[in-house]
Amino acid sequence: MAASKMVMASLTHCRALTCAATTSASASGPARLVPHPPDLIKWVRREGGFVHPAVKIAEDGTTGLGLAASAEIPKGSNLIALPDHVPLRFESDVGDGLDSVLANLAHRVPEELWAMKLGLKLLQERAKVGSYWWPYISNLPETYSVPIFFPGEDIKNLQYAPLLHQVNKRCRFLLDFEQEVRHILEDLKPDDHPFGGQMVDASSLGWAMSAVSSRAFRLHGKMHPDGTHNYVPMMLPLIDMCNHSFNPNSEIVQQQDAGNLKIPIKVVAARVIKQNDPLLLNYGCLNNDLFLLDYGFVIHSNPYDCIELRYDGALLDAASMAAGVSSPSFSAPAPWQEDILSQLNFYGETPILKVSLGGPELVDGRFLAAVRVLLASDMDTVHKHDLNTLASLSAEAPLGIANEVAAFRTIIALCVIALGHFPTKIMEDESLLKEGVSGSTELAIQFRRQKKYMIIDVMRDLTRRVKLFSSKEEATAQG
Repeated sequence: MAASKMVMASLTHCRALTCAATTSASASGPARLVPHPPDLIKWVRREGGFVHPAVKIAEDGTTGLGLAASAEIPKGSNLIALPDHVPLRFESDVGDGLDSVLANLAHRVPEELWAMKLGLKLLQERAKVGSYWWPYISNLPETYSVPIFFPGEDIKNLQYAPLLHQVNKRCRFLLDFEQEVRHILEDLKPDDHPFGGQMVDASSLGWAMSAVSSRAFRLHGKMHPDGTHNYVPMMLPLIDMCNHSFNPNSEIVQQQDAGNLKIPIKVVAARVIKQNDPLLLNYGCLNNDLFLLDYGFVIHSNPYDCIELRYDGALLDAASMAAGVSSPSFSAPAPWQEDILSQLNFYGETPILKVSLGGPELVDGRFLAAVRVLLASDMDTVHKHDLNTLASLSAEAPLGIANEVAAFRTIIALCVIALGHFPTKIMEDESLLKEGVSGSTELAIQFRRQKKYMIIDVMRDLTRRVKLFSSKEEATAQG
């Protein structure tokens, strides 16, 4: 970029922080920060780290660069080990000079956006010529496929209010934080400027936050006198090139007494890794909202994906009536039902109204308990059971088969209503994908399509349970 060359020509002590604001990728994934970055494996070894001879950097044609095995690797083998000085971390205790300014900026970042705190340190090192971490940073992608960089139309294309809220929240934060950073930096002396005198805008802040959220690991920091650790976000060169799987073949091991060891963080083969197989780590049991928001990809048939709903008595009355349940009382519960709803935190001064469908639990336990209780007419029968039983899907019809069938039918009808809130149907989504669309549009369509499939899976599971209970009820009646 011409702008980058101009900055580098006038500021010889720093590197340009100019960032692309939109995602762009070739068949081998997004470009690196520089066209021909240093060999990362050689750098890790030169810095005292270990890389298994059969570990190689490889392109997979979809996610870009990753790690793979050039030969079979036995289970239990050390794959990568990093000395304590190689990970990039930032514990924002206020120090002197540059670190003091950086710590001041970090303290203005909400805790939920922890990636921005380490992102500030990453930007500082990116700007600095001669940075120890430049061989690592220069290998980072130039762009990220996370929704904060989507065009406005593709943010709308997500079609899912909870994620739209999170994306807009992050975008607003970056725009506001850009102004805060400028205000703090504008009167600094050149020697006190943490970014070498360069302007930091929302785009470069977004790049740094995305680089950290998609690559950092939260590992043990220094040990406290009482033997406990705090968790510290760290960027682990080379290790962070392992791709994700819920069935990983590798795992990160961190020595508990890391301060006394030269190689505290390593990756070990969890099973035999065959030749040309990618090295895979589990990034966490996350839903697709978090995978797309933080990592820029969507998992197909994600067992942890779910939808967020707001507990609403009137909506539940409508769903229940649509399901053929007579006289539902969701919007006008009896006093004893209100008491249980308060225990479930649906009533009171600070109610928690967010509930979820999908994931391992299938139906949010609090929500299931509420539906069962509000469809029950006999207070004594309900009071025979504790809240844990009422909230458990594995507790088979605790309030009777008729109650269970009515509860499941109500939730199925709620799923139908939730599907209707999406402007497009699955067939339309699939047709759009076949037509060929931009990378961000494809991700948005994949995201919303997976949400719809997940809702349908919940409906199928509950329908199967309804049929099973209905057949039991018929058998009992005939008996």
